[in-house]
Amino acid sequence: MTAIVQLSSVIGNLSSSVVVSSSVSLFNAAYPWANNVGFGTKYADPATALTSSDGLSYSPTNKVIAFGLLVSPFVHVYNWTWSTGYGTKYADPASLPVDRVRAISWNMAGTSVVMGQNSTPFIVGYPWSAGFGTKYANPASLPPATGNGIAFSNSGADVALVHNTTPFISVYPFSAGFGTKYANPGTLPAGNGQQVDFTQTDSDIIMSHNTTPFVTAYPWASGFGTKYTNPGTLPPGNGTGCNISTSGKDVIIANNTTPFITAYPWASGFGTKYTDPGTLPVASVDARFSPAGNDIVMAQTTTPFVAAYKWTSTGFGTKYTNPGTLPPGATLNATFTS
Repeated sequence: MTAIVQLSSVIGNLSSSVVVSSSVSLFNAAYPWANNVGFGTKYADPATALTSSDGLSYSPTNKVIAFGLLVSPFVHVYNWTWSTGYGTKYADPASLPVDRVRAISWNMAGTSVVMGQNSTPFIVGYPWSAGFGTKYANPASLPPATGNGIAFSNSGADVALVHNTTPFISVYPFSAGFGTKYANPGTLPAGNGQQVDFTQTDSDIIMSHNTTPFVTAYPWASGFGTKYTNPGTLPPGNGTGCNISTSGKDVIIANNTTPFITAYPWASGFGTKYTDPGTLPVASVDARFSPAGNDIVMAQTTTPFVAAYKWTSTGFGTKYTNPGTLPPGATLNATFTS
């Protein structure tokens, strides 16, 4: 009876699963996740193995998870269920991405998926309906360099790509394909874009980059507004990751310098930096809020290769125990599924 009660308690607290992409074979690790409990026993790896991995994105509408790959076909998409983890791999797109896929984003409706890639045209998109449709036409005005981070707005009306080379961010209207690129911001970001996100209401856009101040934010209304003031306390180094909570009230920036993660309240501008976690992470290249906004997961280049923390209205809570079976090596991206 005790075992049944304990299992019931874990299932009752279940919030999602955690998936990471890794630079080391088998190129992923995935775990059941329970709020206030943490990592469960690692899921089996996909039956159709990943040959490499980089970008990573989950579609809650379609219940599918997409990995960007370093080699052809450059993307794998799998069915996903909490009970068993990876399901069947979907057929590759008829017209493949041309190079390494570094970043992936699904629109909320689950009807389109876009990717940032290493080589021109640097951005690619497909319709989705239980599989890839015919590739969308490339934008008329292409991004100028490698697409490192990509995000659909929550409405699905816009797509933002952050990239190497000025202007470091390109945003396009989107309606079953890419529209005419929006004008660049009046004040450009200071360096190579690493990751980007829209607030829940799509009223702001925030990006991380590799040059001080390491994070830049703008009002957004079918175009860039005047750049927000930088945070009073800047991130300590290269902003490798950027994510906004589903409530739109908090922002986290993954950094390549200790304390490796920086968090701020958000209300049309940066608030006072939250206190660093009590137990610092050992590294960080990506950080994501859980769908409920009460946990954070981080991808790391150093063992244990993944870390997770409770999150409250006052900031970082206790670090969760590391998973029993660690990822196979350095991780590049991390995400929660539902």
